[in-house]
Amino acid sequence: MYRLDQEQDEDWWEVEALYDLCFAPGREALSSYRLRDGVPPVPELCLVARDPDGILAAAIRFWPVHIANWEALLLGPIAVHPTRQGEGLGGLLIADSVARADRFGWSRVMLVGDAPYYGRFGFDRLKDVEMPPPTNPERVLGKGDWAGVSGKVTRWKISY
Repeated sequence: MYRLDQEQDEDWWEVEALYDLCFAPGREALSSYRLRDGVPPVPELCLVARDPDGILAAAIRFWPVHIANWEALLLGPIAVHPTRQGEGLGGLLIADSVARADRFGWSRVMLVGDAPYYGRFGFDRLKDVEMPPPTNPERVLGKGDWAGVSGKVTRWKISY
């Protein structure tokens, strides 16, 4: 049995180590990371899954973005430790965190990923939403209220 909790400050580096383990070196060179630079994640939606011994098994983060005049969440990264893959943890994190996002008033969630995998959770291709290059447009997926939303995805504007 796994326990889902909101990621805490003290979890940050352990989660980063999991992302480093699960993704290729240079993951931060991806265009989606340019949208995250200098923008804090949405804390109430960043979750960690731990086993009964407290060992980190999986993590998910969300970042706010703009598409023209609309707001959305950018899901990712999501990672499951290689020894825990195939246990449904990715699906559990996606379902729980997207439901939380809805409760917090976020009506749109997007990601860059594999359509057959994320389609199981209700994500469809966003034909009118453009991620920064060099993103494959076929991998830009969304869930929620995307009717009429179009344009380029840009960094969240932080007001101080």
